[in-house]
Amino acid sequence: MADVAAHAGVSRALVSLAFRDRPGASAQTRDRIFRAADELGYRPDTAARLLARSHSGVIGVVVTMRNLFHADLVDGIYPIAAELGYDILLAATAPTRNERQVVESLLGHRCEGLILLGPTLTSEQLATVGRQVPTVAISRSAPGTGVGAVHAAEAHGVRQVIDYLVELGHTDIAHIDGGSGSGSAARRRAYRTGMQRHGLADRIRILPGDHTEASGLAAATTLLTADTPLPTAVFASNDRTAVGLLDGLRRDGLRPPRDISIVGYDDSPLAQLIHIDLTTVNQDPARQAEHAVRALADRLENPDTPARDVAVQPKLVVRGTSGPPPNRTDTGILP
Repeated sequence: MADVAAHAGVSRALVSLAFRDRPGASAQTRDRIFRAADELGYRPDTAARLLARSHSGVIGVVVTMRNLFHADLVDGIYPIAAELGYDILLAATAPTRNERQVVESLLGHRCEGLILLGPTLTSEQLATVGRQVPTVAISRSAPGTGVGAVHAAEAHGVRQVIDYLVELGHTDIAHIDGGSGSGSAARRRAYRTGMQRHGLADRIRILPGDHTEASGLAAATTLLTADTPLPTAVFASNDRTAVGLLDGLRRDGLRPPRDISIVGYDDSPLAQLIHIDLTTVNQDPARQAEHAVRALADRLENPDTPARDVAVQPKLVVRGTSGPPPNRTDTGILP
C-alpha cells in the first residue's frame, strides 16, 4: 500500500479509504490511486479487509457440482447479490465432503448468511445452522427450523404433467423416483395424487431412482425386461434421469414419442439440447434465486424478520419427447 501511495503521490490513509470505498478521497484522487495500483500490479488483501470489518458482506452458497439445476440457481444468485451489495462464496459437496463440513467451512470464512441448494440435512441439523446464521434453503421446505425456504410448488408442477398426459390419452403412466434427492418426495406424492384423481390408482407404478442418468438407464432396463407391457408414458423426477431413460430406450430401438412419451423435471440446459428436446417442467431458477437472496438480505439487515416459505409456480414446457399414446398389442410392441 505504501508503494501505491508513493506512486500516486498521496498518503497511505487516502489509499486505504479508496480501496475500502469510504468517503474522504475525491473522484480524481481515487482514479489516480487505482491507476497507480494497476501499474504496480497491486491487489488489496480481501481477506484482511474482511477481518477488519464487523460485517463481512459475504453470503455462502452450498452447491452440488454435478447438479445442473444448481448451476442455473448460481447463475441467478450472483447478479441479485451484487445488486444488494453482497459477495458470494461458493462451496461444493463431494463424495468425501458432506454438507455439514461444507457449512462449517463457509462459517469459518465469516459468511454472514447461507443459501443451501437442495439440502439433505435433517430438520434438526438445519435448525442448528439457522441458529448460527440467517439461512435460506432452495428446493426444500423447512418448517419449524427457523430456516427460510424457496422452492417450486411441486404439486402444481406434477399436476400439470399428469393432466397433460391424460389429456393426450395416456392411462399407463409410470414414475421414476428421485430417492432422497431434493423435491423427489413431493413429486412422488403428487404423482400418486394425480393418478388417483384421474381414476388411475391401479396404474400407479414407481421405479427406484436417484436423480442420475444411471438410474434412468437402469429404469429403462427394468421396463424393457419386465413381463408387463411398457407404460405409454414415463414421468422422471428430474431431467438427468429422463435423459438416462431416453438413452436406454433408444439403444433398444424405441423412439419417443412414437413408442413412448417421456417427461422430465427442471428444464435444465440438457433438456433444451436439440437432440434431447425433452418435455419437462421449468422451475424458474432465476426467480427462485432472486427470492432466496432477497429473503436472506432482508433477514441480515432486519434480524427480527421471521423466516418465510416462498413457493414459485412451475410451468410445463412441451417439446419433442411427448405425444399421444401409441397403438400396441398386449405385448407392448408396436404392431
